[in-house]
Amino acid sequence: MIKAILFDIDGTLLHTGGAGAVAWQRAFVELYQVEANIEEHTHAGMTDPEIAETVFREVVGREGSDTERTEAIGCYLGHLADAVTESEGYFVIPGIEELLPRLVEEGILLGVVTGNIESAAHIKLARGDLNRFFAFGGYGSDSRSRTELTKKALERGGEISGKPLDHDQTIAVGDTPRDVKAGHGAGIHVVGVATGSYSIEELREAGADWAVEDVTSGFPL
Repeated sequence: MIKAILFDIDGTLLHTGGAGAVAWQRAFVELYQVEANIEEHTHAGMTDPEIAETVFREVVGREGSDTERTEAIGCYLGHLADAVTESEGYFVIPGIEELLPRLVEEGILLGVVTGNIESAAHIKLARGDLNRFFAFGGYGSDSRSRTELTKKALERGGEISGKPLDHDQTIAVGDTPRDVKAGHGAGIHVVGVATGSYSIEELREAGADWAVEDVTSGFPL
């Protein structure tokens, strides 16, 4: 019996239509007058702190200091809300708007587990009116490691429920091999959904306990 589910955001719940990349690009143009094409230097599943480090190293051409990376993330956040609002490619992935309220009605505790820093996660969820479904989460602002931020989400879920979450009754849902690895590293099973950049076969090869096209078919609940 599943009692709690942790959902990744980008590629699993929604697509922003590249809004995150636009916000990063605007931030680095503003701060360093360099064009940072995020898609050329990063890949799905990276945390926001990892993205900032990579752009400094590969685009700015040096390792940014802690202060500089913090400033870059702050500038990115300053541009993100507008980028999400302006995005013509933003959409909630099919099946999600039907699935989430049903899970809540069944008494299943829902959280997010994402490489986004917490405020960025809420900005992305807000346009699709999805924040209302999630009581807790683990974020890129908690750790650069997706496994560790997944563990943090489990810890917070236990605080919400009043007792530690039973790992055998908790699953994660994500669209990348990194999501699968993180969930298993935190001791829970993972549903891989082929709604992002990876196919069912690739998710299955990564070790997903379930690998499905999307949440409308084959989802274990």
